[in-house]
Amino acid sequence: MSMDGLPKEFDLVVIGGGITGAGILREAVRAGLWTLLVEKQDFAQGTSSRSSKMVHGGLRYLKEGKIFLTKAAVEERCRLLNEAPGLVEKMGFLWPIYKGESPGKHSLEIGLTLYDFMAREKQHEYFHSGKFLLLTPHVRQENLLGGFKFFDAQVDDARLVQRLINESRDLGGKALNYVAAKEILRDEQNCVAGVVIEDAETGESRTIGTRAVINATGWWAESLHPSPVEGLHLRPLRGSHILFPSHVLPAAQAVAFAHPVDRRPIFVLPWEGATMVGTTDLDHKGDPWAEPAMSRRELDYLMDGIHGVYPSLSVEESDIISSFAGVRPVVSRGKKDPSQESREHVVWVDKGLVTITGGKLTTFRLLALDALDAAEPFMERIPHHKPNEPVFAPVPKTPPPDAKGLSAQAWRRLFGRYGLKAPGLVEDAPRGALEQVGDTETLFAELPFAAKNETIRHLSDLMLRRTRLGLLTPKGGEEFLDQIIDLCKPYLGWDDERWEEEREAYLKLIREAYSIPAS
Repeated sequence: MSMDGLPKEFDLVVIGGGITGAGILREAVRAGLWTLLVEKQDFAQGTSSRSSKMVHGGLRYLKEGKIFLTKAAVEERCRLLNEAPGLVEKMGFLWPIYKGESPGKHSLEIGLTLYDFMAREKQHEYFHSGKFLLLTPHVRQENLLGGFKFFDAQVDDARLVQRLINESRDLGGKALNYVAAKEILRDEQNCVAGVVIEDAETGESRTIGTRAVINATGWWAESLHPSPVEGLHLRPLRGSHILFPSHVLPAAQAVAFAHPVDRRPIFVLPWEGATMVGTTDLDHKGDPWAEPAMSRRELDYLMDGIHGVYPSLSVEESDIISSFAGVRPVVSRGKKDPSQESREHVVWVDKGLVTITGGKLTTFRLLALDALDAAEPFMERIPHHKPNEPVFAPVPKTPPPDAKGLSAQAWRRLFGRYGLKAPGLVEDAPRGALEQVGDTETLFAELPFAAKNETIRHLSDLMLRRTRLGLLTPKGGEEFLDQIIDLCKPYLGWDDERWEEEREAYLKLIREAYSIPAS
């Protein structure tokens, strides 16, 4: 989608194409507002494609007394499980309990009981060591007393963002990636009057008239709207992850454990046919516009955690498929340990400019509603909110009559990620493209579909966010690139020289930001 034919006036302009911005766009369009979203980079290129892929209440927040934050997140988790099957899926968690180590059985039992109460369903159970080892046989057995099983949920974060954007566009919303908000215009009373937007690559610009702008740019938010609260600022915190082949680090369900060094919770998660380990939590000092990357210190920390809880497995750095790092927008007074910082969000209002930042992926809908409530007084039209209606368009619960040889689980996954467009994706698949890519759950057919329909500007958009092949396959999927290029050529309009430039730039990015950091 380009700026050609873009209207000159909108009820609302949203700046930022991560989960918060995409959620605001979706709710604004559902409320009948003529809405434009602009994103300086690609959709979900920041934090929203680099999370731990969990939709969860945040069990650790109970320990910090964040009862209402946890309750809201648990309720949103339940809602998303009902509304987006195949995209948000229930996932079992195991937490081993060791003699003399925290957390102990009693404290975790209290937290999980509260968790269940909020979900209005008993979802946890304690097993003594013998039975617990049947569920996860590779964990450290020394001093093992037993462990808990409970439930949370998992998501493909970048596809969550993209589905929100796709379904907003289907209802008339506009969303542009690689388009920056260069200036917020104000009238004589210093009220918002418009936004100057510019294509980040071609330099083409437009002036858009609007009385309301929502700044949903995550940890970049203060570049548009400095904090109005003395001493309260955004604190960028980096969280990094590593991915392994599932045969190297088996995980039929997730395992949570306390890191042996600092007792922070670490997760081992099955995801898309691989096993993911994370996360770290430390201050990020890098260039805000450069691709964040895992440090050597973080890699050593996660490997120490793996060896501490899985001493019988010979897991080595050389087994790692990929790494990735994301930067969380945490609102802080800068005095706490990073892991103790609140994940609650804030809203700042300045005569038509509404800034919303902080928060959790799980509660994106609540953030969107708060932001729209704050922006409503500045709009010329009153939005017709529909907070109790489903966020996502309902999809069939069973495969279509002609399932094209795909399993019910494969259809569930496609409906979750592509909504009502899934049957068209399958119907238009080139010959042989309904096969999975390597050991992943991704179908080759997803690549040409994204190239045709999901505003791809660069190969990295296709490999790291529309699909996750750059994370799930060795060397960013280099062995599949020739096949992917053949499938996508008809839709992207790139000549051979452009394809070669994109390939080189993408593989360079994989080496620098998604591989094992140097010693």
